[in-house]
Amino acid sequence: MKLRISRLKLVLLMAMSVFGLWASSMVLLIYYLLKQQLPICGSPSTKVGGITFDCNLVLGSKYSQVFGIPLELFAVVYFIINLFLVYLIAFGSQSIFNKALDILFGWRFLGLAIVPYLVTVELFILHAVCVYCTIMHVSIIADFIIISYFLFYKGLGEEEAAQVEVPAPGGALALNGPASGSASG
Repeated sequence: MKLRISRLKLVLLMAMSVFGLWASSMVLLIYYLLKQQLPICGSPSTKVGGITFDCNLVLGSKYSQVFGIPLELFAVVYFIINLFLVYLIAFGSQSIFNKALDILFGWRFLGLAIVPYLVTVELFILHAVCVYCTIMHVSIIADFIIISYFLFYKGLGEEEAAQVEVPAPGGALALNGPASGSASG
């Protein structure tokens, strides 16, 4: 199985989605399913500059759900789709690569478009911030910056000088292409 992008680009494209998936999964599992206090969000809440750091206030508000569905469930789905599209970019055929890249850019733009609303609700309506929500917001923004950088400045896929052969279990790694030293960039 050939890797269409460098390992570094693959890691960068995945990193923030994994981080966001972790944060959204923590909230979904611990807060909503187990009905327990989230780590880092213990009582009493901390207040800085008129803003309270209180996950319970944010997650318990009417703004934390859409049609009775927690926003974190949407976030989990968002980050899983992100990771699936990155997988298609990394390992798909050329036609799948091109389609997945376009979809990933649009998908991450959609995520980016929602963040200002969520931050506005936290800061100006609730006057409270959830640490896990902030991690998700930062992950979404960073994801968009990373895909934009690769698409518009650095190049992704077609400009790769090498394709990396992913070894079978116990196999050796082989780099193919004219400039195997550039596979990290």
